[in-house]
Amino acid sequence: MAREEFPIEKQLRKDIVDAQKARDQSRLDTLRMALGAIHNLEVARTDRKNPEYGQPLTEADTTKVLEQEIKKRNQAIPLYKQGGRNDLVDKEQRELDILQVYVQAGQMSDDTIRAIVAQLIADNGKDFRKVMPLASKETKGRADGKRVNTIVREMTQ
Repeated sequence: MAREEFPIEKQLRKDIVDAQKARDQSRLDTLRMALGAIHNLEVARTDRKNPEYGQPLTEADTTKVLEQEIKKRNQAIPLYKQGGRNDLVDKEQRELDILQVYVQAGQMSDDTIRAIVAQLIADNGKDFRKVMPLASKETKGRADGKRVNTIVREMTQ
């Protein structure tokens, strides 16, 4: 039985068709890679050896896969710069820009994060070490960890 596609996957498929029509090969390759990475995670969960065996794919998982792909690009770019491979730097940067659009669409605003953190401080006091893990858990997959950390630090001072 096939599952219902998440909005992010529908958007990727739609954009793949648009990229084909526009003959934009680098965009097409990047979008196909992203969709493939999501599919690979789903397939990996059918393996009995996988710790997440049998768990259904969630929307947070699809975002997490794209965030991992973005992280790979962010790690590769400085290494390519060091090696003087500007062609590869450009390629990775283009892919990064394309992927970030999909992740940012599902991200929380700073105001939303502040509201969550304010509530956590009201419930647990102003101790950074108590509030930060709760804030991370609360915003997981919907906000960048660095942004959350900065906001929590700022509000628990």
